[in-house]
Amino acid sequence: MDVRTEPGDEELADHDQLEVDHEVEDDDDEVLLSWWQHPVNVIGLLVAMALIAGMVGWLVADVGNDSSAGEVDIGFLHDMRAHHEQAAQMSYMFLALSDTDPGLRTVARSIITGQNIDVGRMIQLLRDFGAPEAAETEEAMAWMGMPTPVGEMPGMATAAELDAFGATSGAAANERFVELMVAHHEGGMHMAEQAAAEAEEQEVRDFAAAILTSQGDEIGELERLVD
Repeated sequence: MDVRTEPGDEELADHDQLEVDHEVEDDDDEVLLSWWQHPVNVIGLLVAMALIAGMVGWLVADVGNDSSAGEVDIGFLHDMRAHHEQAAQMSYMFLALSDTDPGLRTVARSIITGQNIDVGRMIQLLRDFGAPEAAETEEAMAWMGMPTPVGEMPGMATAAELDAFGATSGAAANERFVELMVAHHEGGMHMAEQAAAEAEEQEVRDFAAAILTSQGDEIGELERLVD
């Protein structure tokens, strides 16, 4: 049986074969990318990572702002910062006086170091609580129910007392330094005792309790050195 081929059939068949061959060549040349190399997937992955990072950052910030600090916490930190700063000031003054006791000079240096470390910790706690680093008014101890000017907090030396102290030397300077610092520490301990009992934040209560211990120890050392 004769199979007749219409004119042009061979040309069409050849054209179809060429297209098939061209597709096969294209398939052979195509490089298959891993999922993580595909641009669309990479962009999607970056977006997802950015969203996760943003969520983690929000959670961290939210935890940091989740503070129960109240009037006692903030008031104590503000007032004790001012109280500590005067203790450091009196210690610097003592070190500048002549013919003073070496043992008391060692205690004065210890007070400067300890009080400055405490002040740094108070500033950081106030930052953590979202509060000003220092009191914005001249009133102190409102958190204790006994508002008073900052300069009149228990144990704070007056300007006149500091001037008189700065004019001493030798044994008189030793005795006056101990008198002023013991009274100063006792006033600070009065505030710390209440904060240790009533502050909302455990860290503030622990801090106040540590101040009670350290300043009590320093009072004992000061009194021993002048006996």
